[in-house]
This record gives sequence, C-alpha cells and structure tokens, in this order.
Amino acid sequence: MKKQTRVYNVILPVWLLVLFPQLLIFVIPGNLLVDCAVLSLTLLALKHTQKAAVMKRLWWKFWLLGFAADAVGVAWMFFGAMLAIPFEDIWEDTLRYIMHDPFGHPAAFLWTLAGVALAGVCIYLFDQRAMRSCELLTRRERHVTALAMAVVTAPWLFFVPTYR
Repeated sequence: MKKQTRVYNVILPVWLLVLFPQLLIFVIPGNLLVDCAVLSLTLLALKHTQKAAVMKRLWWKFWLLGFAADAVGVAWMFFGAMLAIPFEDIWEDTLRYIMHDPFGHPAAFLWTLAGVALAGVCIYLFDQRAMRSCELLTRRERHVTALAMAVVTAPWLFFVPTYR
C-alpha cells in the first residue's frame, strides 16, 4: 500500500480564501479595526497631543505592513510543515501538532511560538520604518508605539488549535 503524504494547513490557509473569498470581508476590516484601536490607545496612553494627525499618517501603513509581517509568520509555519514531510515516519505526530494543535507537543509549541515571535519582530521593525517619516512623534514615542503594535497585533491566533 502506498504511503499517503499530507500537507497540513495554516491557521488561515490560502485555499480557504480561494474557496471562500467572502472571508476577506471580515478579515480585512477586522484587522484594520484592531490596528487602529491599538494605535489610538497607544497614543492616548502616551498623552500625545496630535493623535488625529498621527492616525491620519500611519493607520494605512500599519495596516498593510501588519499583513506583510503576518505573512512572514505564515511562511515560517508553512516551512515547518514542509521541513517535516520527509521525516513524516519519525515526526508524524509532531507534524500534525505543528499545524493543528500547538499545545499537543512541546516541539509544536516552540515552533508556533517562534512563528508568532518572528511576526512580532517584523511588525516592530516594519512599523519603526513606517514612522521614520512621521515627525510628530519623538524617538521614544516611536519605540513605544511600535512595541505596542508588535506585542498586541502579533498573530496570536496561531496558537488556536484547529482540531484535537
């Protein structure tokens, strides 16, 4: 009997968007809402006097760069699944856990944590770069804003098990 090779999906697989493009109606505005809320609350906590002007300059950059950073995290998760396929005989359970249940195996948890951390670092770096042209923020405010965006908007949903 021929051994079956399986390719496991990520939390928001591309094929799901191909089959159900209407999901973008919820994903895109939801992401925008979260990014704008975090930016606004961070500026509020910093007691920034020109919140509206900063929001007007940065909301769309943070939103688009957030998708790019999440894509880096998705690529990491996908790379883990592809890396494990040649060793499926040895790592079959681990492979399944990496993509479907990060709490089912310590290696899967660490791989998922690395993916979330990688995306978070990318969010921080991308947002720092986007804020270079915003002279309304001090260096400290840029750091705090980028850090808040990285921690809060990292793709924590990677940790949601898709099945047990």
